[in-house]
Amino acid sequence: MSNIDIHHPHSLAPGQARKAVQEVAEKLAERFGVDYDWAGDTLNFTRSGVDGHIALEPQQLHVTAKLGFLLGALKGPIETEIRRVLDERFT
Repeated sequence: MSNIDIHHPHSLAPGQARKAVQEVAEKLAERFGVDYDWAGDTLNFTRSGVDGHIALEPQQLHVTAKLGFLLGALKGPIETEIRRVLDERFT
C-alpha cells in the first residue's frame, strides 16, 4: 500500500478555503466516483482503492491518502495531479 502525504500552504480565509476544497471534492466525485463527507474541518474521501482526507488547517491544507495495490503503481502521477490542483486553487 502506498501513502500520499502533502502539506500545502494557503492564504485563503477559512470559508473560502472550505469552498475551494468542496469544489475539488465535487470534481473528484464527478470524474472518479469518489464518495466524500465533511467531519468538522476535514473532508474525508473514499472509493475502491483509495481512502483519504483533506484537513483544513490555519494557512495550510494537509492531504493524506492511502492507495491500494493497483493505484499504488500510479502514486507518482496521482501525487503530481494533486499538487497541480492545489497550486491552481490555493496559490
